[in-house]
Amino acid sequence: MNKFTPLSSKVVPLPSENVDTDQIIPARYLKVTDKQGLGEALFADWRYNNDGSPKPDFILNTSEMKGRQVLLAGDNFGCGSSREHAPWALTGAGFRAVISTSFADIFRNNSLKNGLLPIIVDRDTHQQMFSLAAEDPDFQVVVDLASQSLTLPDGRNVAFPIDGFSKACMLNGVDEIGYVLGLKDKIEAFESSSQ
Repeated sequence: MNKFTPLSSKVVPLPSENVDTDQIIPARYLKVTDKQGLGEALFADWRYNNDGSPKPDFILNTSEMKGRQVLLAGDNFGCGSSREHAPWALTGAGFRAVISTSFADIFRNNSLKNGLLPIIVDRDTHQQMFSLAAEDPDFQVVVDLASQSLTLPDGRNVAFPIDGFSKACMLNGVDEIGYVLGLKDKIEAFESSSQ
């Protein structure tokens, strides 16, 4: 997992509410244990026709949305079944953060463990961001995990919650196992002292 550093990015607006993990990554892609290529399957049933050709009107298929790292999602994003493949597909498609008013708990936890930052904002800010996207599709936000702030184009800073352990892991680019391995010297010293 890469360290989460401050990022400035245009957003991809996806206002659909209650987007479940099967819509994020359909079940037929869950047979893989390798993350490689899952970004191409992100929102596959919305994104592609039955013959595999891209649907030109789906937002991720438009050239303007390429390279954007922040997804602005509708309420209750990531509901449904628990599949780690959902954040794998989002990060595989280049997303580093998803903004919503709420996330399903399992999706949120899986995201934090895989380098995808779920940012919860209040409803007014959420609506303001969708209004901004309608007025100026190229508006940018700045995401700063260290200060737990989202900066909007008007300069307003919006604080977002995250637990200290997940924050530390993401800032240092380690998962839970990597965090424990980073304490190896302290663990060995403790074991030596208790013998």
